[in-house]
Amino acid sequence: MFQTLKRAWSVPEIRKKLLYTLLMIIIFRFGSAVSVPFLDTTVVRSWMEQNATNGNFLEYLNTITGGALSQATLFSLSITPYINASIIMQLLTYALPPLERLRDEGEEGRKKIDKITACVALALSVFMGFAYYLTLKSQMHAVKYTTGWQMYFCAVVIIACFVAGASFVVWMGNRISDKGIGNGVSMILFAGIAARFPVDAGTLVRLIGQQPSKYLFVTIGYLVFIVFEFAFIVFMNEAERRIPIQYAKRVVGRKQYGGQKTHIPIKVMMSGVMPIIFAMSFMSLPQTIQLFAGQPEQASGFYYHFCKFFSTRSWSYAILYFILIIAFNYFYVSIQYNPVEIANNLRQSNGGIPGIRPGKPTSDYIQRVLSKIALVGAIFLGIIAIIPIFFSMADENLHSLSMGGTTILIAVSVALETTRTLESQLMMRHHKGFLS
Repeated sequence: MFQTLKRAWSVPEIRKKLLYTLLMIIIFRFGSAVSVPFLDTTVVRSWMEQNATNGNFLEYLNTITGGALSQATLFSLSITPYINASIIMQLLTYALPPLERLRDEGEEGRKKIDKITACVALALSVFMGFAYYLTLKSQMHAVKYTTGWQMYFCAVVIIACFVAGASFVVWMGNRISDKGIGNGVSMILFAGIAARFPVDAGTLVRLIGQQPSKYLFVTIGYLVFIVFEFAFIVFMNEAERRIPIQYAKRVVGRKQYGGQKTHIPIKVMMSGVMPIIFAMSFMSLPQTIQLFAGQPEQASGFYYHFCKFFSTRSWSYAILYFILIIAFNYFYVSIQYNPVEIANNLRQSNGGIPGIRPGKPTSDYIQRVLSKIALVGAIFLGIIAIIPIFFSMADENLHSLSMGGTTILIAVSVALETTRTLESQLMMRHHKGFLS
């Protein structure tokens, strides 16, 4: 990867794109430090330190925003409304026939879907900004004016700042996609996650200073584990199952067509982090109820056992979280791959899988392969996702570390995607041609 960056920097055109991308990321980080008016950021930071812990949904949102959510800054919502809108539109594309027809129209249909996604993202940013304002007012008590006409003025200003910040982040992501390197939304997401890594390093240094005899070895072991996790994620991200395809030979006149051998690549990580996001959203509902209803007053009763069962530091939470990831992974794979459609396309193009009859036997074979690959990918995602839970169980002081499995998985995926983009840009500009 570093060699690719070095060669890309030597090309003036690519260097301009890299500098433009870096400029957008710097602006994003500056915006993440600009506080929203009429808020006590000290109270917000203290409340988030107590509640956004143990790998819950608040901590996940705070991590992908680069810590902006815990400081109530201009970019507190960051790219999350657009990500949620993209997920919703992707699911609705398979559920609603009008959107499915737009998807099949090609470039023009994609542009229309992008416009609809932008409108949905704007609506979600207004909803999330209003919900965050209510949390700041009712739970955190961080809003300075809560009575009279000043309360309404503060509400409008605070929500407008959150919505404007989210819209500006989406605009920056689109600019990176057009004039920079890689996918803009992914780069913004990567910048927010990478900004939390120095905070984790500071936490480990602080723990070593407090108890050097204990946390020195814990830190070394944790760093070794992170390196191993990086390598494992890269390996699984690049792993794929190739289904061989043989095309029949055809003789037209004096020419022979077909007879080629190729394959259908099926990636083990075909669903990415989507199953984790779906499962995390589902598991955040009990925590949201507990957040607004408060802690149980007595160590008995249904509400107490409900909170204990869904505690982020319990075995029941980890097991249910793991099962949901497997279930959502199968669901996401099922809407991405249609074995019957693949089998029909192969038969229409005179192709087939060696040893498998065309038609239903081919679709059944592809379905069996998808089921096995989906199971392997789901187990891998589940293990990656519950790693932070085990760390918080082992030591309470490690619960604030954001370098968990999900964040590293996102960071590695974006890094590999950007590296492939740079390599394709270099290949386009260093093609030797036919005369060399």
